[in-house]
Amino acid sequence: MNMPPTSSGPVLFRVEGGVAVITLNRPEVRNAFNAEMGTLLAGHYRHCDENDAIRAVVVTGTPPAFCAGADLTSGGDTFRPRDEDFTTSGVAFRPWDVRKPVIAAINGHAIGIGLTLALQCDIRVMARDAKYGIVQVRRGVMGDGMSHWTLPRIVGFANAADILLTGRTFDGDEARAMSLCSRVTPNDEVLDVAMEIAHDIAVNVAPASAAASKRALWESMTSTRERIDALETELHHHLMRSPDAREGVEAFLERRPPRWSGSPGKP
Repeated sequence: MNMPPTSSGPVLFRVEGGVAVITLNRPEVRNAFNAEMGTLLAGHYRHCDENDAIRAVVVTGTPPAFCAGADLTSGGDTFRPRDEDFTTSGVAFRPWDVRKPVIAAINGHAIGIGLTLALQCDIRVMARDAKYGIVQVRRGVMGDGMSHWTLPRIVGFANAADILLTGRTFDGDEARAMSLCSRVTPNDEVLDVAMEIAHDIAVNVAPASAAASKRALWESMTSTRERIDALETELHHHLMRSPDAREGVEAFLERRPPRWSGSPGKP
């Protein structure tokens, strides 16, 4: 599937040095999320999964926010009843379906679905002075984007209950204290830090190794120790048959950048 760069519209897409950058782009409404954005975002995620030239993905927002939540322009009808095909997952092809690391560069406020979509990513870099919250219980509904599955596994049950049941907001330092993210930076440095992580992955991490490790990591959310033991062994057998297993060691010993030849494929 060919997905050319897009420099306009509600979701932007570009590729830079093996890193795909997906940008939520409705700054006039602080990137408030709507159905069109969900469709575009899913398409970009799928393209990133299928394109071997892409080694890592960064998701961010056009300032001044990452995503201020659901688009409320429908007023009281925003959360009107839907038909049976309705799902709260946000996007049909999710970040954990992408066989490359996906980094959320949360460079401003992330409220409601703006935060729950970021929970589906592998790594989160968050702005220190932004506001975060899953506020839907204060709007008469409840957290979406599979947040009742992701959040307890990321921050633990007690913190998840605090966030989901109060609907309160908090800043980046509190988010880091709860392990909601791996790094907190000033707002205008978030994207640079995320891109640095992504470019390091693109150069130094074997694509097949990243895909295998990501699969085991996400499967561990619902698997037993015995299942992960078996899966790690299975994936190691797959990886050790690849030329990259030799290349990684030789590049390290020769003190040079690795020349990866493997594909993420489907380990």
